[in-house]
Amino acid sequence: MEEELTKSYITMPKGFKANGVSAGMKCADPANINENDPKSSYLDVGMICSDTLCNVAGVYTSNLVKGLSLVRSLNIIENTGKARAIITNSKVANAGVGAVGVEDAAKVAEAASSLLGCDASEILTASTGVIGSRLPLDKMLPVIPSLVNGLSSSEDAAHNAEYAMMTTDTVPKEVSAQIELTGGKTVTISGIAKGSGMIHPNLATMISIFTTDCGIDSASLKKMLQKAVKYTFNRVSVDGDTSVCDMVVIFANGASGVSVEEGSEDYQLVENAFCGLAEDIARMIAADGEGATKFVEIEVHGAKDEKDAKLIVTSVARSPLCKTAFFGEDANIGRILTAVGYSGAMFDPEKVDIHLNGMLMYKDGAAVAFDEDEAAKLLSEHDLKVDITLYEGDAYDRMFTCDFSYDYVKINGSYRT
Repeated sequence: MEEELTKSYITMPKGFKANGVSAGMKCADPANINENDPKSSYLDVGMICSDTLCNVAGVYTSNLVKGLSLVRSLNIIENTGKARAIITNSKVANAGVGAVGVEDAAKVAEAASSLLGCDASEILTASTGVIGSRLPLDKMLPVIPSLVNGLSSSEDAAHNAEYAMMTTDTVPKEVSAQIELTGGKTVTISGIAKGSGMIHPNLATMISIFTTDCGIDSASLKKMLQKAVKYTFNRVSVDGDTSVCDMVVIFANGASGVSVEEGSEDYQLVENAFCGLAEDIARMIAADGEGATKFVEIEVHGAKDEKDAKLIVTSVARSPLCKTAFFGEDANIGRILTAVGYSGAMFDPEKVDIHLNGMLMYKDGAAVAFDEDEAAKLLSEHDLKVDITLYEGDAYDRMFTCDFSYDYVKINGSYRT
């Protein structure tokens, strides 16, 4: 049984601590920080750390160009399946700077490992921000002592770690669940994420970190993660751009004293909870898309196969004309139909039904008459749902996205400044 928690933060599982500090990357002069400002405006280096070595698993961006902090972490995870902590930074992506980027990330990890008394290879690194700039070690290294010394399991410290990852995000993204296993034992899973723009599959187009005090071996943890991201993180598209720095990683330290084995009833309970949390965060990311005013869920039913179903939801989700129509609250069903048609999926155009927020607007190859006032009322809602039904098979898929507003252009027209 999964218990809904009124609070969510990354250190809720036993044995985890976190912290977030300012290195002056977001705020030029930390001494002049206005404490009344949102913490995400000045915290820029974060850390999540387990008291003990964890089993870890990760999934990563499919972009051939990868950030160097990510490359370093990817190599550690895939070669050892073990880590104790992760250091994140915002503002600077550590991408497009050559091999020195791996060395810079390693120096940050080494500075923390000397204070934690562990090996630098047990500390993962993740960076997000502007591509093409090296990590400012002159700013980051001096704050590592305060970052490590301030590690705490407190709620505030956990939130600070989340704020330190945020870039154009307008809200923190934090989830937690407590799972009661057979015999009355409980384990906890928590997750945080940053993601607002440059979001499109595949594989994991954001940075998200999960922790659990459940004991799970690395191989099983990887299978669980891959299943969780398939229809959640891998079904989020804000703007059609797949980033270079992004990953989802999970740490399992076993501090609850409870371990689960793949195939067991308890394993299934944990996996179900994890998939649910992944979906919750995926929805948060889409809803917080840069400049977004609408959250849009697109579903296709009755496609010939999984490939066609995915082609269709992806095509509609990344269509600028569909996304601007959602923003304008315009029931322009032709834009959705057009995106379905050029998706590459095979179907009979004379057998297509389309509903917007439950209202039938297209059926059997033709637009149908609908009440414009009622449609306008439905489209004024924050959450929109597009249902596309074909009659070619039984394949289904979905995608989470958002609208394109004027603010999207403003945000991205001056991102570096």
